[in-house]
Amino acid sequence: MSRLGRLFAATRAGWHSFLRRRTAVFFTFFFPAIIVLIFGVLVQTQPASGGLFTEPAGWYIAGYLAVVVLFTPLSRVGSEVARHRSGSQFEKLATTPLRRWEWLLAQTLVNVVVIGLAAILLLGLLFGATDATVRLSPELALVVPFVAVGVGLFCAVGALLGSLVDSQDGVIAASNGIAIPLVFLSEAFVPRELLPGWLPLELSPLTYFTRGVRAVTYPEPVESAVGAPLGTPTLGLLVLSGFAVVGFALAAHLLPQTD
Repeated sequence: MSRLGRLFAATRAGWHSFLRRRTAVFFTFFFPAIIVLIFGVLVQTQPASGGLFTEPAGWYIAGYLAVVVLFTPLSRVGSEVARHRSGSQFEKLATTPLRRWEWLLAQTLVNVVVIGLAAILLLGLLFGATDATVRLSPELALVVPFVAVGVGLFCAVGALLGSLVDSQDGVIAASNGIAIPLVFLSEAFVPRELLPGWLPLELSPLTYFTRGVRAVTYPEPVESAVGAPLGTPTLGLLVLSGFAVVGFALAAHLLPQTD
């Protein structure tokens, strides 16, 4: 079987495996609805009140997408690797022509499709239930590669956790331990000016996702805390892609051959 054939077969198997887990399917698409319901409808934004959630609703589009792109791949791929380890599936995989990086790429492709659909659902609910608007421009199409590359990156991080942590419960705990701080330290919901100036936000790959998506969706120009315009969305996408390539290579290398 050719490499393309192996990838197609592994991706199809991963897709059907996802569909068979009805609870996973439900919460994958229920999660965006909960996010919009809690933050967009119940909490809402108060531009004149001071504190958190004081930006216009459109400012938080990048944050909502960041939550879906971050949490779902971390937990799904991390748990999948942990299940394969506990069931000695990697030993069986080592006897097939399918290489570890091909298996990881297939898992990533499945998650890109799944989370892409979840992101579309989130945006539909957001525009239907809140007064959020987007800036219509040719650059708006960059949201698609931002989501795809972001999913690929955090699939790789999830695979790293699944390879290094010794149990599925541990993977879930580690995923939350990484994801929750990143959400609040990557300009997803908290503007840069509300955070201490010494925080190195540029070390977080999620920062480049939120800045890039916000730059192409938010109707007003986005500036940094010191007033200088942020880097172009294309530059942010390139940096995020660099993180994704390095993360994928490291995750594929650390996937166990036997366990």
